[in-house]
Amino acid sequence: MESKDVEPNLYDRKCGSRQVLDRIGDRWSVLVVLTLAVAPKRYSELAQRIDGVSQKMLTQTLRGLERDGLVTRTVHATVPPRVDYALTDLGRSLLTLVAGLEAWATDHLAEVESARARYDNTRSPN
Repeated sequence: MESKDVEPNLYDRKCGSRQVLDRIGDRWSVLVVLTLAVAPKRYSELAQRIDGVSQKMLTQTLRGLERDGLVTRTVHATVPPRVDYALTDLGRSLLTLVAGLEAWATDHLAEVESARARYDNTRSPN
């Protein structure tokens, strides 16, 4: 646990800021935050929108985001029960950052793929 008198140091392996970076830098967390940007969603809506995420990973990601105060989980007393996930104010504060990551990734995808191909061609046995 970090002391309130000590400035967080991301480069120190014992610093809690690394756990925060792990959470907000995780691809599933980024995709969940982006998906919840517009409106709360049910678990099934998140799973449908985020192609490739397993049930286990989505559940773990949502629990981690909830634990870190970025997402709320609201259970509605209906039959069957309905659960909604929404961004908190803290979670919303990430939107500019993750939207920037999304924009950068899509804007530079062709360049990255080209660099990968060049790299792979120089490393592959012919």
